[in-house]
Amino acid sequence: MTKSYRHGQILKLIRSKNIHTQEELARELERLGIRTTQVTLSRDIRELGLAKTPDGYRQIALEPGRPSLAAIAPEFLQDVRIAQNLVVLKTSPANAAPLAAAIDQENWPEVVGTIAGDDTVLVISSDKRAAEAVRKKMMRYLAVLG
Repeated sequence: MTKSYRHGQILKLIRSKNIHTQEELARELERLGIRTTQVTLSRDIRELGLAKTPDGYRQIALEPGRPSLAAIAPEFLQDVRIAQNLVVLKTSPANAAPLAAAIDQENWPEVVGTIAGDDTVLVISSDKRAAEAVRKKMMRYLAVLG
């Protein structure tokens, strides 16, 4: 198990559950088959930019230098199409990757992952209902354009 994988699982846990202590986090990780020491967990929390809030640990620090979805979607997004549990986003040339990264940064529960080409982003959702929720969120950015 790599550090990167452990970090990903920690982020997934704190986004899906209210975890208030390192002990709770360690128990949840162990349920996933990830054993860690308190020292390692403390370092992970610091490196991930997590902070304790009334709702448990939350990621406060976002990756520096990455524009937000609200900042780039109105500029790059040209079309939104849905196909079962997939949402296809069309962008201007060379702008799919920044849009996909901004969507990933949002950590929407409906999004399993994204794949970016040159002018197309494929957003993968768990089911058709989740894809429709993503489509509606993205359509709001197109409404801003009009």
